[in-house]
Amino acid sequence: MNLNRTFGVAAVIIATLSVSACGHMSNRDRNTAIGAGVGALGGAVLTDGSTLGTLGGAALGGIIGHQTSR
Repeated sequence: MNLNRTFGVAAVIIATLSVSACGHMSNRDRNTAIGAGVGALGGAVLTDGSTLGTLGGAALGGIIGHQTSR
C-alpha cells in the first residue's frame, strides 16, 4: 500500500466519521454524506488511490445516498 493511498483512505474515513457526528442533519443529508464517504473509499480502492477515481466515487456515492432517501 503506497503512502498516497493510505493517506487518501485515512482522510476519507476521518471525514466520514466527522460528518456522522452532526446530529442536526436530516436523514437525506446523512445518507448523502455516508454515500459520498463510502463512494470515495470505494473509488480510491478500485483505482489505487487515483484522485479522479476517489472524487468520482464520492460524487456517485453521494448521488446514490441522496436518492435512497426518497
